[in-house]
Amino acid sequence: MLFQTTNQQSISTKIRFAIIGFGNIGTRHAKHIVNHPYAELTAVCDIDGTKLQHEIIDADVEERIFLCSDYRLLLQQSNIDVVNVCTPNYLHHPMTIAALKAGKNVVCEKPMAMSSLQCREMIEAAKQNDRQLFVVKQNRYNPPVKAVKELIETGKLGQVFQVAINCFWNRNANYYLNSTWRGKKDLDGGCLFTQCSHFVDILYYLVGDAKAVSGMIHNFNHQDLAEFEDAGTFLLKGKNGALINFNFSNCSYEQNMEGSITILAEKGTIKIGGQYLNTIDYQNIEGYKIPPLPQGKGANDYVGGYKGSMSNHDKVIENVVDTLQGRAQVATNGANGMKVVEIIEAMYGSCENK
Repeated sequence: MLFQTTNQQSISTKIRFAIIGFGNIGTRHAKHIVNHPYAELTAVCDIDGTKLQHEIIDADVEERIFLCSDYRLLLQQSNIDVVNVCTPNYLHHPMTIAALKAGKNVVCEKPMAMSSLQCREMIEAAKQNDRQLFVVKQNRYNPPVKAVKELIETGKLGQVFQVAINCFWNRNANYYLNSTWRGKKDLDGGCLFTQCSHFVDILYYLVGDAKAVSGMIHNFNHQDLAEFEDAGTFLLKGKNGALINFNFSNCSYEQNMEGSITILAEKGTIKIGGQYLNTIDYQNIEGYKIPPLPQGKGANDYVGGYKGSMSNHDKVIENVVDTLQGRAQVATNGANGMKVVEIIEAMYGSCENK
């Protein structure tokens, strides 16, 4: 069924979703699909059949949806409008292209792909098959991020001089040991792809494109668990001339410590902080004060004793439904996802010790 993106599309027609990959992220997508009044979960696929035995798929739901362990069988189903690709990083590219060629719209989890070349191929597949490609960047919906975005767009901060980004998180041994792909260079990609891509995206979202000048990475505490770094520091220069410092680590003792972005600008200084870019920790703005913000969603709390970014996947599903029913446009498209991967590639390319 092809949904015309016009205002005449009836909202009474439910958007039919399928999910490939029913782990931590896939089940989160499913919860929001099931809870949306104009969305319907029609198919789920995971190579581990035990994952399909989830509380979301109760007896009533199971009667109505197609369950399988081969995503190619799922793509053959005719009652699917959108496929949510929630698989490990290295599978995003082939599965997204296969779904687009099968005539499905696609919601692709972060990172969009393992290279900018793969991203371009995904964008081209969407164009050739006249389908929509949504890329998950849920931290853009964090209330503090939205507030600072408005400050920048309305000129209340003036010229941005400097930006400091800190992602100081913890990833324990179980995070890697309970996975067949995490920590593998060819399957995972590295910390910038897996833990920090949301921070790269918010940098791009707030201050625009940036060029990596120099960087250093090192594996301090996960040598037996990961084939790549667990910490790094980078210097970038924004297209508008801003100086940008980007620091990350998976070595914060026992728990996530901080996820923050500090902006020093012509007319103000502001820090988005908390553990997950979920609070305004400091603000001093000429003639303006950000009012109290709505309470953001909690962080994604995963099996295995670790936490991820803020849980705004309900907003992602809402945008997909609204877009396909003609009331909105894609919030974060393939071009946005590719730009984040391009910046990550440039950051790794700038490392003195890569």
